[in-house]
Amino acid sequence: MKISFDIDCTPEEARRFLGLPDVTPVNEAFVEELTKRAGEMAQEMDAGKLMEQWMSAGVQGVGDMQKAFMEQFARAQGGKD
Repeated sequence: MKISFDIDCTPEEARRFLGLPDVTPVNEAFVEELTKRAGEMAQEMDAGKLMEQWMSAGVQGVGDMQKAFMEQFARAQGGKD
């Protein structure tokens, strides 16, 4: 025997019914802190330095990835003929 029922309530009502704590203030403080830190990081970020770091560390990696894609495309073309 299987019985099911639907309960129509808001998330707040469900939280209270189940006895769960209200974490809204903690969540708001957490989001506020993350927003503040993201703003500070954005102000300190130098696009030129960032590109320099990416290019110096990643040129070989980008070339390897491009080579791998080209090999896959070549295999796919060879398989269709």
